[in-house]
Amino acid sequence: MKLRIKNNSIRYRLTKSDVSQLAEKGFIQDGVHFGATTLAYSVKTTTGDRLTSTFENNTITLLIPADFVNELQDTDRVGFEGTDKGIFLLVEKDFICMDKTAEDQSDNYPHPLADKYYEQKQ
Repeated sequence: MKLRIKNNSIRYRLTKSDVSQLAEKGFIQDGVHFGATTLAYSVKTTTGDRLTSTFENNTITLLIPADFVNELQDTDRVGFEGTDKGIFLLVEKDFICMDKTAEDQSDNYPHPLADKYYEQKQ
């Protein structure tokens, strides 16, 4: 899981195993350690009908309807977005980058535009 924060927007990018674990267990979490303090970020399924978020105990939590997670897992749907308390929220599948990168992408989703991209490169 990756987290990107800019101004009043938070973007979560989820790998295949992130989506599977979220569908199975209803919760995923990761974090960044700053010495003795950790900024944690998590995604938790809910019975609601829209994306919401909380920030408590140094943890940013995105609450996502379980139906959204099932759709991410079972369809080609790329992601979901919404606004909560003035914060733009986006959760999406993490695609394989088409440019070279040293990052491990073995658990990322195939990029939907990869075929067109590589055809243009030839």
